[in-house]
Amino acid sequence: MSENMETGASVSNGSGAVGAGYEKEEGNLSPEDLSEMLAAGTKEVHEKAENTQFVKDFLRGRIRKELFKLGAVALYHTYTAMEEEIERNKDHPQFAPLYFPAELHRHEALARDLEYFYGPDWKSKISCSQATQQYVDRIHQVGQEDPVLLVAHAYTRYMGDLSGGQVLRKVAQRALKLPPTGEGLEFYQFDAIHSAKAFKQLYRSRMNELDLDVATKKKLVEEAVKAFHFNMEVFEELEEIGKTIQEDVQDAGMSVHGETGGDISKCPYYAAKMAASGGTAYFGQLVMAALRHPTGQVLFATWFAALAGLAAWYLM
Repeated sequence: MSENMETGASVSNGSGAVGAGYEKEEGNLSPEDLSEMLAAGTKEVHEKAENTQFVKDFLRGRIRKELFKLGAVALYHTYTAMEEEIERNKDHPQFAPLYFPAELHRHEALARDLEYFYGPDWKSKISCSQATQQYVDRIHQVGQEDPVLLVAHAYTRYMGDLSGGQVLRKVAQRALKLPPTGEGLEFYQFDAIHSAKAFKQLYRSRMNELDLDVATKKKLVEEAVKAFHFNMEVFEELEEIGKTIQEDVQDAGMSVHGETGGDISKCPYYAAKMAASGGTAYFGQLVMAALRHPTGQVLFATWFAALAGLAAWYLM
């Protein structure tokens, strides 16, 4: 993606150029816009996801390095399935405007991360877990039977993970003592996106301009809720796996807001909760606990980014 997006020049993904002036102003959004419907329709399940046991463990800062690797494996299978179906449907009129392979696609970056963690024969060392397989099966089903529903899955995953941004990458690098050159963390690096905020605004404007009737928009909200549930099932599965791992808990520890320069507003979790509920004392505790335990933040964020980002990018 070109920096032109921030200067007002047009940006194209192969389905037409879009200039900065194309985007709706925040005040002109309608309750019938898809982005508005998704935000409202997923609020309840978003809050449920925040209260899963996996999240509570995260708040205590107890996480195992092996789980971080397994989380990356689950993401690899999820993104591989989603991007296969996106490629299959890249010319579909109800998805084509959201086709940004260079900017968003993650499965190749995840493959490089897995090679770093597991070695050159990484494919023979990993497998798709039961919860992840159910997620993957649903993605393939909608891609083949009702492609417009891919919008809900792409929106939930890409916008959520993008909202984590460089904060998560820096925290992971520090907590796991990974190389400064980025090995093991390429999933978090969106090299073709120079402004996450501008890109998310572009993506939302494209999404809101899709030619969809109200019934289809409601189906997309229902599918986004399903995507949340699939992520919650992965949380629960990782939690159960964690009970069987005897590895020492990773806890790198750092001062509150260490990587955000003391500015709590730069934390993606802060933005997410403020967007979802207007800010609460509970979330203040969430941010402080998370930033004290960067390794826990990173693993949980790998999956929670989809949930947190759903609200966080929406108001940017």
